Amino acid sequence: MMQQYLGIKSQHPSQLLFYRMGDFYELFYDDAKKAADLLGITLTARGQSNGQGIPMAGVPFHAVENYLAKLLRLGESVVICEQVGDPATSKGPVERQVSRILTPGTVTDEALQAPLLDNLLVAISHDKNQFGIASLDLGSGRFVLQEVDSLAALQNELERLKPAELLLAENFPFSEQLGVRTLIRKRPIWDFDAQTAYRQLCLQFNTKNLIAFECENKTIGIIAAGALLRYAHETQRTSLPHIHRISVEQSDDYVQLDNHTLTNLELLNNLQGGREHSLLAVLDNTATPMGGRLLARWIARPLQARKPLKERQTAIQAFLESGTTEAIHMLLKNVGDMERVLARVALQTARPRDLVKLGNALSAVPKIKASLKKIVALPDAELAKLQALPTLCALLKKALVENPPQVIRDGGVFAKGYDETLDELRGLSDNADNFLQQLEQKEQARTKLSTLKVGFNRVHGFYIEISRNQAHQAPKDYVRRQTLKNVERYITPELKIYEEKVLSSQEKALARERFLYDELLKILLGDLKTMQDTACVLANVDVLCNLAERAKTFNYHCPTLSNKPGIVIKQGRHPVIEQVTKEPFIANDLVLNPEHTMLMITGPNMGGKSTYMRQTALIVLMANIGCFVPAQSATIGPVDRIFTRVGASDNLAKGQSTFMVEMTETANILHYATEKSLVVIDEIGRGTSTFDGLALAYACAVDLCQRLKSFTLFSTHYFELTELAERMPQVRNVHLDAKEYDDELVFLHAVEQGPANKSYGLQVAKLAGLPKGVLQTATKALGKLEQKQSLVTNAPHNPKATSKIKSKVTPLMTLMASITPDEYTPKEALQKLYELKALVKSEELA
Repeated sequence: MMQQYLGIKSQHPSQLLFYRMGDFYELFYDDAKKAADLLGITLTARGQSNGQGIPMAGVPFHAVENYLAKLLRLGESVVICEQVGDPATSKGPVERQVSRILTPGTVTDEALQAPLLDNLLVAISHDKNQFGIASLDLGSGRFVLQEVDSLAALQNELERLKPAELLLAENFPFSEQLGVRTLIRKRPIWDFDAQTAYRQLCLQFNTKNLIAFECENKTIGIIAAGALLRYAHETQRTSLPHIHRISVEQSDDYVQLDNHTLTNLELLNNLQGGREHSLLAVLDNTATPMGGRLLARWIARPLQARKPLKERQTAIQAFLESGTTEAIHMLLKNVGDMERVLARVALQTARPRDLVKLGNALSAVPKIKASLKKIVALPDAELAKLQALPTLCALLKKALVENPPQVIRDGGVFAKGYDETLDELRGLSDNADNFLQQLEQKEQARTKLSTLKVGFNRVHGFYIEISRNQAHQAPKDYVRRQTLKNVERYITPELKIYEEKVLSSQEKALARERFLYDELLKILLGDLKTMQDTACVLANVDVLCNLAERAKTFNYHCPTLSNKPGIVIKQGRHPVIEQVTKEPFIANDLVLNPEHTMLMITGPNMGGKSTYMRQTALIVLMANIGCFVPAQSATIGPVDRIFTRVGASDNLAKGQSTFMVEMTETANILHYATEKSLVVIDEIGRGTSTFDGLALAYACAVDLCQRLKSFTLFSTHYFELTELAERMPQVRNVHLDAKEYDDELVFLHAVEQGPANKSYGLQVAKLAGLPKGVLQTATKALGKLEQKQSLVTNAPHNPKATSKIKSKVTPLMTLMASITPDEYTPKEALQKLYELKALVKSEELA
């Protein structure tokens, strides 16, 4: 047996081999040590190898899923080796074969996947600065290809996709720069051969070329897709009939969100990594897991194209006007995770309860389709894809019992009357209880033994049991089978013959059920694509119905999608904060257009600046997924990207300070923003000295206004920047105010025109609980600073020095404001900043 094990293990040296032995999966040698450590199971030793005991650890086969789930979460890969031979007829070791390989990116078992998260396998190919990205959700068959033209764009896509497993060629040169925490698996270089990849895809789709999939010219993407498909076949050890197409995504079709924006806006997760208090958590009340996953994809991938967005708006409005959202929501609950069930059908790993769920889903389709026709919520082409398949539905209802066992090996899956042969075999077993009862009465009468009983267990089969006190009276034809503490168990020739007959019928019944089950799965494969199309439409219906319910519940309104540039929001609200705050949310207006592209936002900390900016970005994003928005009204023009630079944190893993992180994110914005972009910048420059920070904030604001012309929300505590509005007509000042009442600070959260006149920093520090003595010292220091006095001495301020500074700085600031890309190279402009910095510092010291 160990020779057999070592032969199989040699083919999978880096993966944990779960080797089936009877009722256990066993692991040996280093696998056993590793599994014992990771799973907390007992490490034992058995037999000997080179004079040493062979390390061994095992888990029961009926509880294996919990252990597998834990290993996969830890990034391990597991090879499942099953017994395929019959122990009763085998000479020597039972024949065993690898049935499947489980990796974090290829699992499809229900117990091993998070129901609301896509489980993506991703492959990356590259050629110079071009990258191909292929992603596959094996649990649904969704196969996507795209190409990007920079490492930064690749990093953003990986942040959005969050792959469970990432495939790279052995010679991929940018592994260290990807910045992912996922499992990276290096693959042979020949897996990324262009011709091999092309043939692999044509073979999968049974086509001569890829013209029909609009990816013929996506060579780099095809290489990634081919390598990914090869790995999927290698791990699944079977065909993949549910993967019948590949979609091509073009970056220009979507509103681009970089990884900072995905995090800062808390779209799918909060800043701590949990789901609570994210936009997804607020918007997701879907009835099915596949609907929940689709909604998450919509949020992370907003659309630019107006037509599909307006179709979504029309559908949501139809649901609202019909008043049927609750009824359709309840019907959809019967659909369940049809998408993943069908994937398991395709892979021939579906369990009996999966098929019952599939039957329930198909049963719900006619009622859902009838409701959608009445309210005209979907185009006719989409409605046509909803197929109930009544013949298949009836077959599933007839074949399966209402509540089958978890796995087919336990038997009892098929309903009575479905198969005559199975019913006959079961009849022999079912009559056993009557036979045993009659035999017990007969033997009690024959032997006159009051303690005599007839019973059965799985280990010893049928037996006649007599108490120890009466065992000496047992008839001569009783053959002792088992001795227990207080009883003796016997078998008789008559009982032995019946036992063999019954046990044989049970084995035959289980074999018949296995055969019938395999045949049923083959029948389902014939309509697999039709059912996948139906599941896709149902997931869309679920999301649209859900968004209609959210709009009604939270008082959202349909935004106007304009082709003219600009963003106008009336009485906008933050969709997440308004749900978690106990106080009434203060709504605010916003206007950005080509004449006024920047709002310079001032006001106290905790006054609501960040909320106001984030809610604007979220409203724009929600409009671009087709969702209604938390505002009295909104008109949203074309937006190609949303950028955010908020918060202050360092990145110790990359050796980056808070300021370095801030500048890196800002550089990304200034490199890629366009006049169609929405840019949110929160207090840039605070990570360095006052003069450096002011100069950089000023330069960035000017660049965003004059060169990029992006729609920008720019919050700051540098009041000097509010003077930009006097010299640049694109800039408008607004502020969020606060008032002091009886030495208490009250935040008004209302956006007012003009700059703020006070920071209220000391008052906020008081609210935070700073000691009274510290606040008193700070108050005195603030007074000195306002009087232009030194903090460490009482020397009066030198008015001549102040005048001298103003006389030199003011013209230079004016010069800086006039800089355009045509007049200065970036290097020359930066030199001017250094001159300004040096001048201010030297005059300050003087």
